[in-house]
Amino acid sequence: MDSRRKSRILAFQALYFWESNNVSIEELCAFNWLEDEKLKSMSGGMAAFSRILIAGTIENINTINSIIKDHLDNWDISRVNRVDLAVLRISVYSLMYQNEIPPSITIDEAIGICREYGADDSFKFINGVLDSIKRTLQEESQLKQLKCDHD
Repeated sequence: MDSRRKSRILAFQALYFWESNNVSIEELCAFNWLEDEKLKSMSGGMAAFSRILIAGTIENINTINSIIKDHLDNWDISRVNRVDLAVLRISVYSLMYQNEIPPSITIDEAIGICREYGADDSFKFINGVLDSIKRTLQEESQLKQLKCDHD
């Protein structure tokens, strides 16, 4: 498994832990909540990428939650299971703020994590929501570009 995938899994687990335990970003990024074996096997690059996802997601949580809410058809965010919500949050952060990562990779990684950790059909739900968000973000980006070109 590649280190970026491991980093995303670690970030998803951290957000799940954060939601359940309401700990600070600093505590999450210190990874004290991990078992010693996992902590020892973590590379520096893996930890760094995880920290970016964790801190960035939590620092932008209100915006991220709002975007997720806007793309849940006839569904309230409070009803989304916590595994799916954690995966959605780190993925939306990546789609919004990590432009160097192709959206297809972000979505594929989210689907993979949901297949491994989520409920049976979670990956279908995650795929639908993230694809909708990706399209909206791309449309907004194109509109901004057109406006800049026109000005």
